[in-house]
Order: sequence, then C-alpha cells, then structure tokens
Amino acid sequence: MSIHLPKVYPITDSGISGLSHFEQTKRLIAGGARLIQLREKRASSRVFYDDAAAAVEAARSADVKLIINDRVDVAFALQADGVHLGQDDMPVEPARRLLGRDALIGFSTHNLEQAREALRLPIDYLAFGPIFLTSTKSNPDPVAGLDQLRHVCSLAGSLPVVAIGGINRSNAREVLAEGADAVAVISALVANPTQIAENLRELTELLSPKG
Repeated sequence: MSIHLPKVYPITDSGISGLSHFEQTKRLIAGGARLIQLREKRASSRVFYDDAAAAVEAARSADVKLIINDRVDVAFALQADGVHLGQDDMPVEPARRLLGRDALIGFSTHNLEQAREALRLPIDYLAFGPIFLTSTKSNPDPVAGLDQLRHVCSLAGSLPVVAIGGINRSNAREVLAEGADAVAVISALVANPTQIAENLRELTELLSPKG
C-alpha cells in the first residue's frame, strides 16, 4: 500500500503524558495530526482496548489514520488503520495475512542488518532508531546516529523511512536532512499534556517547506 507520511509522526504514551490515549488523540487531532500511533506498554489488555476503541472512533470522525503499536489483536478487533511492529512482536507476514493488504504496517529496526532484512518484508514504512538518546524506553537499543540513518534511507529507496528516538525541535530538521521521510516524536509532543496541540503545530510548522 502506498503511504504518504506527514513530516511529524506523533506517538501517544499514557505513562509520559498522564492522559488516556483517547484524550491524547483528541489533542493531537486539534494540533493537525493526520496519522497517530497509539503506544501502550503498561496497561492491561482490557483497559487498553477500551481506551483504543474510543481513540479509533475519534480518529475516524476526523478522517485521521490511527495505528496500534505492537498489538495486532487490538488493531484487528478495532479495524484500526494498521499496526506498528517491533523486532519481538508478531512477525510481519502473519500480521499482513490477518489484517489484509490495505492495512498500514510499519516495522522497527535498530541497525543496518535489521534494516536490510526488513526491506524484504511486506511493510509500508520502515522505522529506524534510536537516532539520539531516548528516555521513552526502559532498555533502549544502542544509539544508531545520523550516519546510519543516512545509510538506511539510501538502502530503502522508495520505501518511506521514519526516524525515531530522542527527536525534538532542536534536532528534527537535521534528521530530515539525512533523508528520513518523517520523524516519530513522543516526549517532545506529549510530556506536557496541556501543550500537546500547540507542540504538534509548532513542530509541524518548523519542518514545513518555507514558501
């Protein structure tokens, strides 16, 4: 499936924001989000399902695409727009068979070898990182850096690349300059829950081509 990624790829996190995914989704939509990923590492399956169901409905009403991190079962049950998978999640091929050809599937990679292997998978975009030090994971992979990102973007060809890990207003431009199609951002958007919409608008404007 062909996908046009926004420059800013927002990801929710209830632990960082202190808000439900539904509330974060509403605020990101207010800030102009066209695609959102729900990322939940702590809540029970039932709690996350109920929260995600409300978020999916809000996104649909606003014509915004919503992707579920890790949880293929939740994405399937809610008919979300897609799923984002990591190295330890359900393999891409069975996820594709279950969700269908129209689902968006992204896949996380952390080094050049993983990125090369990912290019053979039926995915719609490749995520690569962490580009910088990140605090959103308790046991993060080694920092990949901008040089490896540049190499991955070259290998990926027409497949969109999303850079992730420690990206904020101070470094997002240089990440895109290395060839990434989008920057995935968590803390810099949602850590201050009262400023989520404003943070997204400001970062989007910063990365927009100047007329």
